[in-house]
Amino acid sequence: MSDSTPSPALDSVHTTGVFAVVRAPDPDAALHAADALIRGGVTGIEVTYSTPEAASVIAELHRRHGDAALIGAGTVTTAALADESAAAGARFLVSPGTLPDVARAMLDTGLITMTGALTPTELMSALALGVHVVKVFPASFGGVPHIKALREPFPEAALMPTGGVTAENLGQFFAAGVIAVGAGGDLIARDALAERDWDRIETRAREYAAALASTRVA
Repeated sequence: MSDSTPSPALDSVHTTGVFAVVRAPDPDAALHAADALIRGGVTGIEVTYSTPEAASVIAELHRRHGDAALIGAGTVTTAALADESAAAGARFLVSPGTLPDVARAMLDTGLITMTGALTPTELMSALALGVHVVKVFPASFGGVPHIKALREPFPEAALMPTGGVTAENLGQFFAAGVIAVGAGGDLIARDALAERDWDRIETRAREYAAALASTRVA
């Protein structure tokens, strides 16, 4: 982590622990899915810009849940999207990769900034820009061993593996030293979204919340 990293912000990321990647076919589905996730105990909600009217969804979730959830924007790929997300009330921004101009625009909003990296070179670039959290994506590429390998030369980096994380392997990622994890399809199954089966999404969220709690037992 760089010297500019805001400790309270990172504390909120660590406390939240699990960030659900919400990619929904329409705004209504995104809102219902997020509500179900929060009821189930997963309070980190990343509304991706592949969701129609993502900024409006972020604003409505912020209105509904306030400080009870950490609501942010994902798939932020331009400076304009970073500004729009901030105006909508997002509390964190996530980009799948690390483009310097986009990362700087994200940081300029003053929000928690997470950008994607997979290789050591990409991780170095993200850290040099001063991003707060590095989203290791896709984490399925190398799994827990890859995270452990990155932690050796970069023990100061706040890593958030995304893609390939499940309730069943979540504990292994935290044992490897990550600050949080991101979860998409395993947490919010595509068919559950299509069928609008909010109970199923809530149940899976409870499994993630229980897995996270078990990593924090003294």
